[in-house]
Amino acid sequence: MVATAPLAETRTVLENISWQTFKAMLADMGTNRSARLAYDNGTLEIMTPLMPHENSNRIIEGFVVVLCEELGLEFKRTGSLTLTRDNVERGGEPDSSYYIQNESLVRDKENIDLAIDPPPDLVLEVEYSQPKVDKLKIYAAIAVPEFWRFNGSVLRVYILREGQYSEVEFSPTFASIPVREIPRFIQQTKKDGENTTTRTFRAWVKQQISGNK
Repeated sequence: MVATAPLAETRTVLENISWQTFKAMLADMGTNRSARLAYDNGTLEIMTPLMPHENSNRIIEGFVVVLCEELGLEFKRTGSLTLTRDNVERGGEPDSSYYIQNESLVRDKENIDLAIDPPPDLVLEVEYSQPKVDKLKIYAAIAVPEFWRFNGSVLRVYILREGQYSEVEFSPTFASIPVREIPRFIQQTKKDGENTTTRTFRAWVKQQISGNK
């Protein structure tokens, strides 16, 4: 009998959707929802996360917090912040987003306006299934400097260079830490629990930092 992986998210695609319709849908749906929308060139994807998806998202968020704490980096968590740019007609709602380098510029803000505010310094997309729109193009158009994507087994890191993403080995935000090893700690939570694994992860981060001094 062949084992099948549990469903982690559902994706619905709508074609030939105008930018104005997309913006109207965002307004009508409000922010009190689990579904996340992404729009690129007339194609709208509606992704609804299920438990495996959200669990991975929350675990990685906890690890990002540990990384910031141990490296002495101030941060602001902005979750699935709606990111849109009217001038390029692209938009997305990442699973998680963070201000780190530019945290001081938005520290006291309750609302982010990309017409005047910088985009998040780091966004994460959890993608157990193949997305129906090109997230690399979306976040590049929004000028997000660093993009992480986790497919359930591999964490890939991309940085923005001259308007396009390039995959890199090390995150420039956490340069001394090989963050691509995070998936093994996600797997460890299934055996040891999240609290115990987070302590293990913190100890590993400290070891990486001391080893690079």
